[in-house]
Amino acid sequence: MALLITDECINCDVCEPECPNQAIYMGVEIYEIDPQRCTECVGHFDEPQCVQVCPVACIPINPAFVENRETLWQKYQRLQAGQPDIAVQSRIS
Repeated sequence: MALLITDECINCDVCEPECPNQAIYMGVEIYEIDPQRCTECVGHFDEPQCVQVCPVACIPINPAFVENRETLWQKYQRLQAGQPDIAVQSRIS
């Protein structure tokens, strides 16, 4: 299940920096969530961080992208495979 930001969003800017997968971005009028990057924080946290910080509770599950925890875990692993290893990156810097 990916999450969805509804039109109740007040563009308060608190959700975007909380997303560990960089799935949240500014859309035409409100923030949006890329369902291909959203893992509901599986692999990072116990609960979706954007939902935790949203002051207007406008981030429900996206009914167009229903995924179980295993599918979210697999998505997390695919996303991580595309990321440079932090330990290797710090040695290069």
